[in-house]
Amino acid sequence: EELKAEARALARAADASVYSPQLLAKKYGSRPIKAVKRTLEILVALGTFALKLFLDQKNGTLDQNKRKRAAELRTIFTRLGPTFIKLGQGLSTRPDLCPPEYLEELAELQDALPTFPDADAFSCIETELGMPLESIFSSISPTPIAAASLGQVYKARLKYSGQTVAVKVQRPGIEEAIGLDFYLIRGLGFFINKYVDIITTDAVALIDEFASRVYQELNYVQEGQNAKKFKMLYADKEDILVPDIFWNYTSGKVLTMEWVDGVKLNEQAAIERQGLKLLDLVTTGIQCSLRQLLEYGYFHADPHPGNLLATPEGKLAFLDFGMMSETPEEARFAIIGHVVHMVNRDYEAMARDYYALDFLSTDVDVSPIVPALRDFFDDALSYTVSELNFKTLVDGLGSVLYQYPFNVPPYYALILRSLTVLEGLALYADPNFKVLAASYPYFAKRLLTDPNPYLRDALIELLFKDERFRYEQ
Repeated sequence: EELKAEARALARAADASVYSPQLLAKKYGSRPIKAVKRTLEILVALGTFALKLFLDQKNGTLDQNKRKRAAELRTIFTRLGPTFIKLGQGLSTRPDLCPPEYLEELAELQDALPTFPDADAFSCIETELGMPLESIFSSISPTPIAAASLGQVYKARLKYSGQTVAVKVQRPGIEEAIGLDFYLIRGLGFFINKYVDIITTDAVALIDEFASRVYQELNYVQEGQNAKKFKMLYADKEDILVPDIFWNYTSGKVLTMEWVDGVKLNEQAAIERQGLKLLDLVTTGIQCSLRQLLEYGYFHADPHPGNLLATPEGKLAFLDFGMMSETPEEARFAIIGHVVHMVNRDYEAMARDYYALDFLSTDVDVSPIVPALRDFFDDALSYTVSELNFKTLVDGLGSVLYQYPFNVPPYYALILRSLTVLEGLALYADPNFKVLAASYPYFAKRLLTDPNPYLRDALIELLFKDERFRYEQ
């Protein structure tokens, strides 16, 4: 019955849009006035903000005006729409990039966004599901309990079972808004590829990857299937919770799922009032993320605080499965091997790993890269590896990547985002938290138990050098 219900939901979403740069270029290339108007709107909004920051710095009032400017930036992102709201959501989880005042203001972009009329939402539900509202729900909140960048959520009770559910309804006109933005941003990507030498990564490929993920988020049936797959792979651990999907009440623009009571992961005080510890939950999240990235390769690519809840029972609940990605199998093993080579300071092997990671073409000579890796890691590893934070490695490795013909694949950029978000959450609770130390148990267990020949060799390489046991590690 569930499979039949899922098939009917798929049929309801048969006309869902997919990302096509060619179709966007055809659509907006013939509408230059609209494109120029939107470009000016973006440039004026962000340019005015940048000018205010410049004047604050010149007048010595930068610190004094931080809260005011942070609120202004949140307002600007909200006014510019869904694409920029998603940018703000990413920044809200990066204490290494943004001062606390900005983090607090931008965090409101997770679910405190302007709503659209409830009449439009209820009409969308009836149109999409082909049934009157009262025949589906015995009750539904008169106003949304949360509003996100692409839709808003209502709390309801199903008429047939009495179960409490969350009903997400898509914003009207969302495709038009994000389509124009991605057309313009992709044009900027071509400009970066051609004229900005310091950025060696293919900017257009990264933009296309991100845009395709956002377009997937517009298909709520796809999101439901993502949640189903995620639950099957990772909710086998008792500390992870993934809500069920109600397929009979789901379509391309309406998603009905099990209601989850919980506290957002960035609300430390509320978590502790429940007798829970934020760092325990973050550690659970890191262990689950490592399984996602390195075990099955299927991972949640948008784990901002609004999508991670601490339940009263101490479980970590994952929500919002619109943006998912996959790590290729060869890359999964290469990442684990890369960590082993980093611990062993085997920089020649580290350089060769970039072939398997698809960072370098096989015709590129890696020998010039080895000294750069040695210079960075010999300094970084003057501490033990477990004392390093993830940001230090990302920033240091980034400076190496920029010097050579690296091409960072889109899946890797999403991996970095996923892990830096979790580290960012941990830094709220403990400025000295080290994501690599929390990752050690996973790597140790994987190397000791996985029968894969590549990982068997990696374990031997970790434990022995020149046929001698590395007891000092």
